[in-house]
Amino acid sequence: LFPYTTLFRSGEVTNLNEDRALRRLLDTIKASLRTNFFLDKNYISVKFDSRKVPDLPLPRPMYEIFVYSTEVEAIHLRGGMVARGGLRWSDRNEDFRTEVLGLMKAQMVKNSVIVPVGSKGGFVVKQPVEEREAKLKQGIECYKNFLRGCLDITDNIVNGKVVTPKNVVRRDGEDPYFVVAADKGTATFSDFANSVSKEYGFWLDDAFASGGSVGYDHKKMGITAKGGWISVQRHFREIGVDVQKDEFTVVGIGDMAGDVFGNGMLLSDKIKLVAAFNHMHIFFDPNPNSAASFKERERMFTLPRSSWEDYNQKLISKGGGIFKRSEKSIKLTPEIKELLGIKADSLTPDELIRATVTAPVDLLWNGGIGTYVKATSESHRDVGDKNNDNLRVDGKDLRCKVIGEGGNLGFTQLGRIEFAQKGGRINTDAIDNSAGVDCSDHEVNIKIALAPAVEKKKLTEAARDKLLEKMTDEVGALVLRDNYLQTQALSIAEKQGAELLESQQSLMKKLTEIGLLSRSIEFLPDDEEIASRINARKGLTRPELAVILAYSKLSLYNELLDSSLPDEDYFKNDLMLYFPEKMRAEFKAEIENHKLKREIVATFVTNSIVNRAGSTFFHNIIKDTGLAAADVARSYTAARDIFSLRKYWKEIESLDGKVPASTQYDMFIEIGKFIERQTFWFLRNSSGRVKVEETVKNY
Repeated sequence: LFPYTTLFRSGEVTNLNEDRALRRLLDTIKASLRTNFFLDKNYISVKFDSRKVPDLPLPRPMYEIFVYSTEVEAIHLRGGMVARGGLRWSDRNEDFRTEVLGLMKAQMVKNSVIVPVGSKGGFVVKQPVEEREAKLKQGIECYKNFLRGCLDITDNIVNGKVVTPKNVVRRDGEDPYFVVAADKGTATFSDFANSVSKEYGFWLDDAFASGGSVGYDHKKMGITAKGGWISVQRHFREIGVDVQKDEFTVVGIGDMAGDVFGNGMLLSDKIKLVAAFNHMHIFFDPNPNSAASFKERERMFTLPRSSWEDYNQKLISKGGGIFKRSEKSIKLTPEIKELLGIKADSLTPDELIRATVTAPVDLLWNGGIGTYVKATSESHRDVGDKNNDNLRVDGKDLRCKVIGEGGNLGFTQLGRIEFAQKGGRINTDAIDNSAGVDCSDHEVNIKIALAPAVEKKKLTEAARDKLLEKMTDEVGALVLRDNYLQTQALSIAEKQGAELLESQQSLMKKLTEIGLLSRSIEFLPDDEEIASRINARKGLTRPELAVILAYSKLSLYNELLDSSLPDEDYFKNDLMLYFPEKMRAEFKAEIENHKLKREIVATFVTNSIVNRAGSTFFHNIIKDTGLAAADVARSYTAARDIFSLRKYWKEIESLDGKVPASTQYDMFIEIGKFIERQTFWFLRNSSGRVKVEETVKNY
């Protein structure tokens, strides 16, 4: 710092712009926490306290690591000490941090259902080669150096103690938790990441990157698509349609080789896929035979790297076909015109895709990459996805009934809100495709739990791997349960509508005051708009409710983690319920001594309260009583268990498809009112501090 501070003191800097630039550089240096510069590597990595770096765009991460060499540039942004999210191979050389920041923001919202908060990383290959195999090899090496740069300056845990890497000056506290996940361009890279983890003797070993050869293969499990399908089933159930029994029309974004699109289009044999497109082709089957087309999609899914050209054209109904997006113009058959509800005889491929996205069908299933829907108030520049500017439509122009967001960032948040305000059924990508990150979180935490058993020879590595495999279905069920409960919570809040607006407004103000939420960044209504909606008796839309749900969870999680609640014996049961039943008995001690047990308990209790009692429940009680969140959580837990409410909730859920969904939601709302009364009662009658175990036993 000496040369810069000397310059300022001597008065040599007289130009305002130069002064501003130098001060920003000085402040950025001051914000640096660690570097690998003294390790003599062919790349440099620096860790920053992002909140101290001047003029960074919002939202600001907690930490970021920048990795630089002549071959690769990379960034890793994270929102908290315990964070997770994928690393992508970006092609945006000039602004890849902007891309990663947007994804980290979305990941923060998505991760509210799991233990870690959001993180995201990305790297660019600076001198890419053209030949395909060489390009892949180059990308893998750049990816590994990105990870090496991060692990160079990340603490390790050795024999239960946190150890700082040699020759690294640490200006921050202990920081040993660092995990990664697959993303765009790195779907098959988990084993490479875990090899770097082993190279460094990192404490997480092969839990460093989930989904590797010894882990849960998301595509094989189809877990992300299945989570999105939970949303689709609920949307349709609310309008009296059972997508497992009733035929329905679908337009899709993607192809059968893709994880989310391919798996999604195999989740019901009642799907009538009338149109789809990917980066090369546009597929039309105006009046498909649902059974025959399902079998054909199944066949294509098993092909290596299939495209729409592999579809058996003999099975395509009259007037359909497969068209290349490279064609100058595409002549439309009467059947395609009727399907799309248009009169034009021919369209360019881009025009045809826009007409396909806005087709009057039952479901629009997004399993692709790119942002295809914005709001009328937004420009294409606002969206930040230049490649798809010619394909993008406005939310008000969509004519489908339901949207399933298997892919990330397919819609802008304002585009979702615009579609929802005209009666469309949509959540957010963070809700619909959270199962992937949820599955990864379970894998990592299971591996952390079992690691001591392997070290003590209680379990061989081969036996551990076999156990992981045996638990696949149960892990999948635990993950999908989260999807089910989150979408149910949204539906219950949506049904209550405007009557929740004042308490939601109060919650938003509180979250803004503590610096957790920016209403403008998350496109939540301001006070003037809320007043207008109260007068019109209109509540928040599902996309807005999804954001409130996530931030409510983040707030409660932080407060519970800062309390003694996660250490209390009564909540050991919640810790156990996070893990598959197959390991609860045999590895009880390992689970109870889990390195992240406090975080797991705080997450589990948070999900229980917000999913069941609503986003504003704990905030309302804290506001009325002045008590801490942990006190409210203890009282809620006592009330829930004393009155066996889990039993009644499950009985109501068993009525899916047997009674109208609105009737079920009315029952949940009544139980919600009941548990709020009982939570208050126990707080009042125990002077605020409820001893859960004693209270449950007494009552």
